[in-house]
Amino acid sequence: MSITSPLTDDEKKTTADALQLVLVDLITLGLLAKQAHWNLVGPSFTSLHRQLDELADAAREQADTIAERAVTIGATPDGRVSALSGAKTLPELDGGHLTDAQVIKTFCDILAAVVSSLREAVQATAEPDPISQDVLITATGTLEKQYWMFQAQL
Repeated sequence: MSITSPLTDDEKKTTADALQLVLVDLITLGLLAKQAHWNLVGPSFTSLHRQLDELADAAREQADTIAERAVTIGATPDGRVSALSGAKTLPELDGGHLTDAQVIKTFCDILAAVVSSLREAVQATAEPDPISQDVLITATGTLEKQYWMFQAQL
C-alpha cells in the first residue's frame, strides 16, 4: 500500500531526503547518549548521567516525530542498522569508560553536528513543505537547548 502525498514527486523527494538525513542523526544521537550514560565516570557522574538520559529521550522523541512526518508525506523512513552504519555523520565515542569532561566535550561536538544537519534540513524544506519544516524547526529548538546545556558545563 502506498500513501498518497500532498506534495509533488520532486517536493516529496526533497523533503523525504532531508527528513531521512535528520532521522539517522537523531537515532544515532540517542544511541550515543545511552552509550555514554552506561560508561560515564567522574565527579559529575550523577547530574551528567541524568542529562544523558534526557538527551536520549529527546532524540528518540524527535526521531519518532520526524519518521512519522516522513510517512505522512508518503515516504518510508529507514531506521535500520544498515542505514545508521552507512551514514557516519556524527563523531564517535571512545570505547570503555568515559570521563565526565570527555563526555561533555564530545557531546558538544556531536550536538553541533546534529544542529547543523537540522538547520540544513530546515532550509531544504522551506519551499517544498513548510509543514515538515515546522517539525524540523521544533526538533532544532529542542536539540539547540540540549547543546546549550552541555556547553554550559565547559
